[in-house]
Amino acid sequence: SDTVTPFSNAGILSLLTFTWVGPLIAFGNKKTLDLEDIPQLDSGDSVVGAFPTFRDKLEADCGAVNRVTTLKLVKSLLISVWKEILVTAFLALLYTLASYVGPYLIDSFVQYLDGRRLYENQGYVLVSAFFIAKIVECLTQMHWYFRLKQIGLRFRALLVTMIYNKALTLSCQSRQCHTSGEIINFMTVDAERIGVFSLYIHDLWLVVLQVTLALFILYKNLGLASISAFVTTIIVMLANVPLGSLQEKFQNKLMESKDTRMKTTSEILRNMRILKLQGWEMKFLSKITELRDAEQGWLRKFLYTSALTTFVFWGAPTLVSVVTFGTCMLIGIPLESGKILSALATIRILQEPIYHLPDFISMIAQTKVSLDRISS
Repeated sequence: SDTVTPFSNAGILSLLTFTWVGPLIAFGNKKTLDLEDIPQLDSGDSVVGAFPTFRDKLEADCGAVNRVTTLKLVKSLLISVWKEILVTAFLALLYTLASYVGPYLIDSFVQYLDGRRLYENQGYVLVSAFFIAKIVECLTQMHWYFRLKQIGLRFRALLVTMIYNKALTLSCQSRQCHTSGEIINFMTVDAERIGVFSLYIHDLWLVVLQVTLALFILYKNLGLASISAFVTTIIVMLANVPLGSLQEKFQNKLMESKDTRMKTTSEILRNMRILKLQGWEMKFLSKITELRDAEQGWLRKFLYTSALTTFVFWGAPTLVSVVTFGTCMLIGIPLESGKILSALATIRILQEPIYHLPDFISMIAQTKVSLDRISS
């Protein structure tokens, strides 16, 4: 109990400010940290405490580990961290609401500076609202990402443990289908990718909430011109559908070619004496080179698709701004300085969900492929 991380017993203020990690940082400033200096994980985060519950739940749903399906594997993973998911959802909601306080009040602040004051001490109220909102935004964002990474590490630990235990009990016939190289890929690539997906776990409903709040603020300031912003945003988001399908296809082919290369390489290394004796080194070297070229071909297609998606969505905020202000000019909506600043700030915040949407779709495709591979 003396070596368990202070995070387990930290108070509210310590958790809020991350001061629980201060002693470890101070000790690391004095000397290089060794493994013995690092405190042990909390029982909820360690494999010893988390894996038995996860395994029992998975076996209760599937009857046996041999009948694991992708849906049941996802269900068991989510149930194992449902409390953390609810906490991070609340933090994400607070962060989103706080981030839109500035764009919502900036028009009132500009009007106050122009001398149009609605009530006494309005300036103090507006400045206090800006300050408190920014404090809440910063704190919730830090804790949101910290706990998402904590969920990701737990996902990865559970999956690696499950794969390793399964590998120890594989029959000789099963080992012909799943070589050691493929099993290594399961633990180093697929489990890691599922862990990284935890950072995107709330993006689907957050995109809807962020777009809704942005359109509400735009409608408040620009009226009917916000409809053009909404249509443009939907068109830009729908452009992800074919790109996401291509990314999933290329990711699947890439992992299949990687497994084939690893399997072939492992077989060649195991039988190197025979290859040396027969003088077949160059023949099998050309075979590995062909497999590497095929893998690089799928990797090239996947990266080109990702680059195209990123290029399109970097220009999305500019496109939304041009269409929105162009509509205001066409239908005669007056553009005051406060409304323009509020609209630009809103569109800038809207850039985040639009920009991260292709990454989210790409991660869904990659994670689905990894889940299918592990459940198989």
